[in-house]
Amino acid sequence: MADSNQRILVVDDEPPIRRYLRAALSAQGFTIYEAASGQEALNAVIADRPDIIILDLGLPDIDGIEVTRQLREWSQIPIIILSVREAEQDKIAALDAGADDYLTKPFGTGELMARMRVALRRLTSKPDEPILQVGGLHMDISRRIVSVDGDQITLTPTEYEILRLLMQNAGKVITHHHLLRQVWGTAYESEMHILRVNISNLRRKIEPDPARPTYIHTEPGVGYRLKG
Repeated sequence: MADSNQRILVVDDEPPIRRYLRAALSAQGFTIYEAASGQEALNAVIADRPDIIILDLGLPDIDGIEVTRQLREWSQIPIIILSVREAEQDKIAALDAGADDYLTKPFGTGELMARMRVALRRLTSKPDEPILQVGGLHMDISRRIVSVDGDQITLTPTEYEILRLLMQNAGKVITHHHLLRQVWGTAYESEMHILRVNISNLRRKIEPDPARPTYIHTEPGVGYRLKG
C-alpha cells in the first residue's frame, strides 16, 4: 500500500483511462487528481502539488513532451509517460525532455506500480548522497571507490562516470544522447560506438554474467537503465 499522503496527477484526455487509473491507484492508497489537457496539468501541478505525474503524450492542446519540458524548467516531480506512441524517437524525445520513465499502452498495472515505486524512491533519496548502492554494487563517490559484492574493482575515469550517472538515476532510462553529452560532451552526441564499447567493458567488470546483465539493462534504441 502507498503512503496515504502520496498524491498522483493522472493526465489523459481519455475518460476511460482516467477512470481505470483512478480505481487501480486509489485501491493502492494513493490520492488521485486528474487533468484532461496539458494546460490543466500545468495548473494542477501548482494547485494540487502531486508527488508523481502519469502523463499521456497525445493531449488536445499541448503535447505531453512540451508539458514535460515546461515542468522541468522549475520542478523535479517524477513524470512517467503512458502513451500509445511506440516509436523510439518519441521515447527518446520524452526522456530527453525530462521524463523519468516511459510505458506504452496497453500496459500492466503491476508494471506501472513497479515503475512508480522506483520513481518515488528516487524522489525520497538524498541526491547528494556520497554512498550509492544497488544490490551488491557499491560506489563511494567521495573516495571514487567501486566494489561488487565487497570486492573492489578498477574502472577507467570514463567507465566510472557512466556508472555514476546510472547509479544516481537507478531505475530510470538514461538515453544514449544524454550519456554521451554528460560524459564526453556535446561534440560526441552521435558517437554511439564509443558508448557501446564502454558499456561492454563496464559489464565485464561488474556483471556476474556480462551476457545476461543483472545491473545494466539495455533499452533497445533508447538507452540504458540500471536496475532500480
